[in-house]
Amino acid sequence: MMIKTSKLTGNTDIFSPMQIIDRKMTRPVLITVAPNGARKLKQDHPQLPLTAYELGETAAACSAAGAAMLHLHVRDKGFAHSLDPERYRAAINQIRQAAGPDLIIQITTEAVGRYQPAEQMASVKKTRPEAVSLALRELIPTPKDESAAAGFFQWLYTERIAPQYILYDEDDILAFKSLYQRGLVPDESIHVLLVLGRYEASQESDPAALPPLLAHLDASWLWSVCAFGRNESRCMDEAIKAGGHCRVGFENNLSLPDGITASSNADLVRSASELVLEAGCSVADPATARELLQVHWR
Repeated sequence: MMIKTSKLTGNTDIFSPMQIIDRKMTRPVLITVAPNGARKLKQDHPQLPLTAYELGETAAACSAAGAAMLHLHVRDKGFAHSLDPERYRAAINQIRQAAGPDLIIQITTEAVGRYQPAEQMASVKKTRPEAVSLALRELIPTPKDESAAAGFFQWLYTERIAPQYILYDEDDILAFKSLYQRGLVPDESIHVLLVLGRYEASQESDPAALPPLLAHLDASWLWSVCAFGRNESRCMDEAIKAGGHCRVGFENNLSLPDGITASSNADLVRSASELVLEAGCSVADPATARELLQVHWR
């Protein structure tokens, strides 16, 4: 179930994501939650999920709040970023036990200075997830890496693993568009994530950074946005109104729109759900999100 508290009255309503879809509003909006990322630790927020069990509990709460996809990072024994397939599988199993079979689980290939392109791709091949996020500039740091990445994209397509391509700026978008136009990205359904800002201390994203990026996107692509700091909500509002989708969570932001620290990732998902409804759209449930993103059941 999803709990929604009116900003005006303070009254709390309880409803399910499917009930939102049944209202047949203008457009279904995908909400992805990124609950931990590669860098933050418990000292950043005591509710930051680091273990498989904590990720499962967080996934269940965020799914109930309206998230249709979870962007998954796992940590090693010392809580450093890891792409270990065994740790991915353990976390995925725990999330399925806690949150059920519907939530889309998207693993990351983020390098964080630790993993080379071949290691990132090998992790995905060994894990065999249903969805994966790929930072273009990390998989193709130089032109000589393009051929291997193109072969990997074809493998994802053949294996029916849904990719999301992470793009940070205009140069990333144009580089990805070149790959797409040359047939090196074989998917019929393209989903990109536009990152507004960088992983820096005290980073605050600016919603005004979004329109210049949108000007370079192919009209057929689906796109989501993630942002940093307390302006996350303003950036999500801009994205929703411009026809995009949302990624929120403790990976990039710990604050509610009023600047108060969120008590949980689910608080940020609920905040995004409110924005979706206020825009006259519907919060996509996992089944609808799978149709949008062409994510196949595994």
